[in-house]
Amino acid sequence: MRELTIRQNDAGQRLDRFVGKAVPLLPESLLQKYIRLKRIKVNGKGSKRDYHVVSGDLIQLYINDEFFETPKEENSYLKVSTPKLDIVYEDENILLADKKPGVLCHSAGKWDYNTLIANIQAYAYQKGEWRPREEHSFAPALCNRIDRNTGGIVIAAKNAESLRILNEKIRDREIDKRYLCVVRGRPKPSEGRLEGYIFKDAKKNQVYVKSRPEPGAKTAVTDYRLIKSANGLSLVECTLHTGRTHQIRAQMSHAGWPLLGDGKYGSERENKKYAETSGQALYSYLLRFDFPTDAGILNYLRGREFRVEQIDFVDKYFPE
Repeated sequence: MRELTIRQNDAGQRLDRFVGKAVPLLPESLLQKYIRLKRIKVNGKGSKRDYHVVSGDLIQLYINDEFFETPKEENSYLKVSTPKLDIVYEDENILLADKKPGVLCHSAGKWDYNTLIANIQAYAYQKGEWRPREEHSFAPALCNRIDRNTGGIVIAAKNAESLRILNEKIRDREIDKRYLCVVRGRPKPSEGRLEGYIFKDAKKNQVYVKSRPEPGAKTAVTDYRLIKSANGLSLVECTLHTGRTHQIRAQMSHAGWPLLGDGKYGSERENKKYAETSGQALYSYLLRFDFPTDAGILNYLRGREFRVEQIDFVDKYFPE
């Protein structure tokens, strides 16, 4: 029999989901069976699978040892890695990182030590803010993602309560994210809204903009504002009202203003004229916590705004 004490980062989860994370080798079918048979108890008593655990609960697991992983030292990379982070802001609950173009947010398969989340977890470990062996189910996590070749601000939660709140606020569109991009041509009018429907081809990892609804297509709305133009290029600010895959890239291209350096939705020939072939000139440069509704422990962030001041492609094509 093993015992696990619910910590603050574990609280609020359903019993079956907590045990599934804490004992990942236990098959789902057995997990549910053991709860029914009361081989998984809460504070010495049988419980239902949808019971939400609270801090201080004692979970008793009458489960064969084969389902428990052999205790290990902390992951070696957490000890030896030198985190590479550009931190825009951090406090005890969140961290805002300026992800550079070319960096993956998460690994695309097996664990990658060079991803943003790997560096954030190593950083939290080295600061003593996260102890993997003391956590049953939580690890610092990203609340939003940015494409590999796009740069910008990514939000990381340092505890489970912050992660829950931020995921909810992002879902409810209570966090304002703005992008800067360089496009070919000059948008007309200089300020406006792009509305349409985006259909994603998962096999090609490419989207298509449609003017009318069709099966599988989702609404896409982007506001844009021209900031300046020079040498056949324009610097544009975009605000997303929906969060579709490649939304800005696809909609701007569909409108006739493809992003510079975008080989998927633009022109490789035109990109080469400007020696931009490594990736699209797109940056999530500004983040504002609007929070019109209660944000719990993150209420202190309401109205605060953070931005990246220096962006390479802006300095290159639109120097002061």
